[in-house]
Amino acid sequence: MYISEIRIENFRLFGAADAAFQLHLNPGLTALVGENDAGKTALIDALRFVLGTRDQDSMRLELSDFHQPLIGDRARDILVRLVFSGLTASDRRAFAEYLTYGDTAASETVLILNWVAKRTDTDGAIRRFMPVEWRTSDRADGPLMDAGARFLLQATYLRPLRDAERAMSAGRGSRLSQILQHTKEIKEYGEEFDLATNPTPDPRSLSLLGLGDYANHLIENSHGVEVTRNKLNDQYLRPLSFNGDILNARVRISGNRDDSIRLRQLLEKLEVGLGSITLGELSHLRGLGSNNLLFMACELLLMSSESDGFPLLLVEEPEAHLHPQRQLRLMSFLQDQAAKPRPDGQSIQIIVTTHSPNLASEVSLDNLTLICAGRGYPMAKGKTKLTNSDYRFLQRFLDVTKANLFFARGVVIVEGDAEAILLPVIARLIGRDFGNYGVSVVNVGGVGLGRYGRIFMRNEPDIDGEINIPISCVTDMDVMPDCAPVILKKINPGDSVPLLPESKRRWRVKSDFLGSALEDKRKQIISRANEQKVKTFVANEWTLEYDLAFFGLKKEVQVASFLSEADDKLNSGKLKPYNVIKNALRELQSFSTTTATKEEICTKIYEPFASSNPISKPTAAQYLAEILEMKIRDGKLSSDHLRAILPPYVVDAIAHVTEAFTSPQTIACIADICTTGASTSTDGSTHA
Repeated sequence: MYISEIRIENFRLFGAADAAFQLHLNPGLTALVGENDAGKTALIDALRFVLGTRDQDSMRLELSDFHQPLIGDRARDILVRLVFSGLTASDRRAFAEYLTYGDTAASETVLILNWVAKRTDTDGAIRRFMPVEWRTSDRADGPLMDAGARFLLQATYLRPLRDAERAMSAGRGSRLSQILQHTKEIKEYGEEFDLATNPTPDPRSLSLLGLGDYANHLIENSHGVEVTRNKLNDQYLRPLSFNGDILNARVRISGNRDDSIRLRQLLEKLEVGLGSITLGELSHLRGLGSNNLLFMACELLLMSSESDGFPLLLVEEPEAHLHPQRQLRLMSFLQDQAAKPRPDGQSIQIIVTTHSPNLASEVSLDNLTLICAGRGYPMAKGKTKLTNSDYRFLQRFLDVTKANLFFARGVVIVEGDAEAILLPVIARLIGRDFGNYGVSVVNVGGVGLGRYGRIFMRNEPDIDGEINIPISCVTDMDVMPDCAPVILKKINPGDSVPLLPESKRRWRVKSDFLGSALEDKRKQIISRANEQKVKTFVANEWTLEYDLAFFGLKKEVQVASFLSEADDKLNSGKLKPYNVIKNALRELQSFSTTTATKEEICTKIYEPFASSNPISKPTAAQYLAEILEMKIRDGKLSSDHLRAILPPYVVDAIAHVTEAFTSPQTIACIADICTTGASTSTDGSTHA
């Protein structure tokens, strides 16, 4: 059995109707990713309210849990609807009276649970909330689920700020004792201790209760305890006793004779700590991260060994206190645990929330769900525009640096280091600092740009909604001006360009494209990822460096290329920057006066980047960024002027990802405001 559907209405940031939260889940592991305040914790808390948790941690419904829209009154009721699918024969027996049966024999039998909470905080009311109800059936008109059935649905919850060391320590009601109490081997294995046994029993043959009795026997007969006990009895208790009722003290671990209580008391005296097989018993060196792993391992031990109940594990931020390599190990382990069946045939369903690109990169894309602005977007097949080939590609190449895209408010996807270096600087200099807009730049290294963009394109946007995260895919045109082959020495002066396709040359020039063919090629590149909030921006002319020179930064690109070529000598002190810059400008002046066209000048500037022994584009990008920053700082260039002389596709790509972030609820409210005006809520606040 697993939760296959979740619908949440009027709970915290989740609204009603179209603004309600709805999510379909697969069996096994689901990782919820997204920025802060997107709704991940709200989803986990909703599940905790409905199902309860095994640690008996109580949750109190607060007024703030009821959704407050931007316009109108706070909601008066909360609905959480869970659909459980994949029921085993044992599940159907346990929940028989609550099940929803299909219309045909082939239809799946499911358990539908509707949790409803209502506000009653009216004037004069003593109680703020009515008792919640757990209603079953598709229309919430089935029988109320009793406490015994709800007990079988309790989840295991690991909070984000865990005190794992404390949870694994000895103490009354310790979580460790609760876990061990339900472990079959502890309850059933071994023999009782018999005082008449002779010789002394093998401790390995005894049950835990037997070991407790044996320990009591040894303690009671130890010299120190015996002397103390006799002194206590003879000197203190006898004088306080009556004839026929002689008080007699016993010193033992636990004096209770009820087996279940004795077992609990014994377990509450146990703790579990970490050592190392290879490093020795250095448990004192283990910190919060390692103890968190121990805590999760113990919880999973309990869940995997049980033969009844719904195995659901909720973990918030499993990456807490773990270094990156350990995070990857943990997520791989959790995926394995979710795929492993228990003795009763069920598998553990695991739902985790994370802010870690490390974990996001390790989870199969099928098992990722992006939470954005109160809506859930599964990355499973059929939900996105990704093809099967895309999923196979991303499974291999969606690494930790690229997984950063799941946590941004906007994403710029680029194909090289130069773009990754330059675009954030340019954005900041023209007043669109990516840091202020929550924008991440993801460098995919020239491979699969469209594939990464399609992650954010929904297959059925009318049903699921669009992902409200602007994505700019920035790519080169990769078509040279007609003058370039000669300048780049691909052909000799006076020679004609080899014909296509006979020559099988890999480069293209503009004259290869007749009529509208060049524009058709541009449209073809754009079409790979250009739907919904995903837009592809293609270089207006050729490449980024060429276009920067072409539209107004000739001097700056020329100087940056010369500084990049001389980088080693500059860093070793063999050359002075002034001399390199002087030579760069002199050469630019020289061929500017001798070449006839703008295309020829810009191709000459770009030549060092495209030669058989090219200069470093990333290094040149760093120098160019420094040049632009210095000019802005010194007042030699204004932000507005820089924006005007940048390639249009660069400006458009930056503008797309730095548009104001607006949630779907806000958009809906703005529409309402336009038609109804401002309204005042019951708590006296005015929304406009």
